[in-house]
Amino acid sequence: MTIARESSAAVQRRYIACPHCDTLHVEALIPEDYTATCRHCGHVLAAPRRNSYARVLSLAVTALILMLGALFFPFISLEAAGLSNRTSVVDAMLAFSDGLMLPLSIAVALLIALIPAARLCAIAYTLVPLVFGGRPYRHAETAFRMAERLRPWSMAEIFIVGVAVALVKVSGLASVSFGPAFWAFAALVIVTVLQDNAMCRYTIWKSLENQRR
Repeated sequence: MTIARESSAAVQRRYIACPHCDTLHVEALIPEDYTATCRHCGHVLAAPRRNSYARVLSLAVTALILMLGALFFPFISLEAAGLSNRTSVVDAMLAFSDGLMLPLSIAVALLIALIPAARLCAIAYTLVPLVFGGRPYRHAETAFRMAERLRPWSMAEIFIVGVAVALVKVSGLASVSFGPAFWAFAALVIVTVLQDNAMCRYTIWKSLENQRR
C-alpha cells in the first residue's frame, strides 16, 4: 500500500521544463514577488508579480494606440534644393505595392504592422477576463499561444533601428526632420520591451488552466 501511494503521488507530480536548457523541475506554488530560476542555467522560469495582469494589459493597449499613431501620422520629412516631402509608414508601404516590389510591401506590412497588432490584440483578449476576475474567453489559450508564436516575427524594433541607420546616410544629402510617428514608434519599442519583461507566461498559463476548472 505504501508503494501504491508513492506511485500515485509520483504520477500526479507535475514538472516544468526550462525553455533554455530543458532541465526538468518539480512544479511548486510560487508566491507573488518571488522568482523561480532554473537550477542548472539560471534562466527565469516564473516571476509572478502583484497586479501584473493589469500592468501588462495597460501596456498592450498603450502599444496599440502608439501603433495607430506610428502608422498614419507623418514619419519623416525630407527637404533638399527647395523641395520637401513628408511621408508616413503607410505611404511607404503603398509606394512598393506595384509590380515586382509587391512582395516587399506585403512583408513590410506584415512584420511592421499586422503581426505586432495581432499579437497585442491576442494578449489583450487573453488578459481582459483575468484582470477583472472572470472566466477566460473562448479560445483564450489559442490566442495566447498565437501571441507567443508571433513574438519572433514582431519586428517594430528592427524597423526603427533600420530607419535610424538609413537616416544617418540620408542626412548628408538632405535636411531630415522627424515627425510624430517616429517618436511614436520609438515609444512603441520601449513599451513593448516593458510589456514583455512584465509578463510572466507561466503565471498566465496557470491562471487560464485554473479558471477553466
